[in-house]
Amino acid sequence: MASSKSVVIAALVANAAIAVLKFIGFTLTGSPAMLSETYHSISDTGNQVFLLVGIRYSERTADRAHPFGYGKAQFFYSFLVSVLLFGIAGWESAKQGFEAIINPHSPGTGTATIPFTTISFDAVFVNYSVLLGAILFEFFALRKAYAGLTRQMQENDWESLWEAFQKTSDVTTLTAFTEDTIAMAGAGLALFGVFLSRQTGNPIFDAVASFLIGLMLMGFAIALAWENKRLLLGESLPEADEQPLQEIIRSTAGVEHIDDFRTVYFGPEKAVLTADVSFTPNLDTVEMDTRITEMEDAIMERQPSITKVYIEPER
Repeated sequence: MASSKSVVIAALVANAAIAVLKFIGFTLTGSPAMLSETYHSISDTGNQVFLLVGIRYSERTADRAHPFGYGKAQFFYSFLVSVLLFGIAGWESAKQGFEAIINPHSPGTGTATIPFTTISFDAVFVNYSVLLGAILFEFFALRKAYAGLTRQMQENDWESLWEAFQKTSDVTTLTAFTEDTIAMAGAGLALFGVFLSRQTGNPIFDAVASFLIGLMLMGFAIALAWENKRLLLGESLPEADEQPLQEIIRSTAGVEHIDDFRTVYFGPEKAVLTADVSFTPNLDTVEMDTRITEMEDAIMERQPSITKVYIEPER
């Protein structure tokens, strides 16, 4: 949890600073790509706030109304982030880019003056500086998010980022990683578009970059929403993780067979396991309780993400 929170805070600070700088660049040059990137960074900043709210809410103690705790709050707020990423950053960026393609205007050629001096410079260099700085900031934020995902990959023996994207329950780190990745790509596209428009005098490159940034944001937002949906609906542990847990139950002395077996996530890296187990008829109640306790301890030791185990004996 602490790792997820530090990842989000790092992204929040970076995006807030970058949003201000991108807006300054847009006001000086009127670049559509810079406006798209401003929408993007504003959206990302708000998204980090939502993620922090989700983390804080999920830390509430379990009560009668929520006996398994509030861990799913992170799933909800991460889903909300994906909707906002699509609706605000993606749609507005794509719309801005499309309008610029239909009604192109010459790239900004104004100058800016350093306050309290007579030094003037080409305003487009503000865009270059801001976007290069954004790429640098996002790189450091991405490294922190990547470290969080790498830790999970090592703990769960996942072989690729794609597998981690499909299986992780730590949606906060996943969301931060996704946002930082597309933020770097978006800043790179904007830099390329602004540079080409300035060098050629053709505004279409800037406009197309803005449109592509919007499409990219909407695509990633849909993918992120889909991954959050699986957890909101109550996804089980991956089959490969369930099999060793079933084997622990089957190999316990006195167990005949498993009648029913279920797992479900109730928060990031927090799952519940329930099983109906048939024991041999000659096993008395005391021995049965001992076997159940052994199974519960072995299961939670084997899979730390299992925080609750309920085994129902059958005759």
